[in-house]
Amino acid sequence: MAEAILTKQNGVVTMDKSFDYLCSTLKNGTYTVSIKRKVEPRTLSQNALMWLWFACIERETGTDKLDVHDFYCKKFLLRRVYMNGLEEMVVGSTSKLNTIQMKIFLDKVQADAATEFGINLPLPSDLYYNDFINEYQHR
Repeated sequence: MAEAILTKQNGVVTMDKSFDYLCSTLKNGTYTVSIKRKVEPRTLSQNALMWLWFACIERETGTDKLDVHDFYCKKFLLRRVYMNGLEEMVVGSTSKLNTIQMKIFLDKVQADAATEFGINLPLPSDLYYNDFINEYQHR
């Protein structure tokens, strides 16, 4: 299966030159074109934010940040798989998330930490985020 990249920005769709080439190589006939949104893997900054938050939760609760990671993966990334007719629950990994899924995961962690532990986990856009970094980075 061949792929080409389409981009829509400010209401204008552009496509890479490979799309024209791909169309020129088709044999006569009727075709179906499917378009799906391209998603990127989680970013390094998302991953760094997650571990910074887990360092904060570690210090505030006394639970190792690796255990905090596993706790939240189990809480929010648990999924059902079927293998050889058997149903199993498996825990997903944050390393497999795309940027949108990682944002949703981080939003859930942030909300849970606030409601369950009374811990306010700031975003990079928050005013006191630099103070937060200085407090919890390299922990």
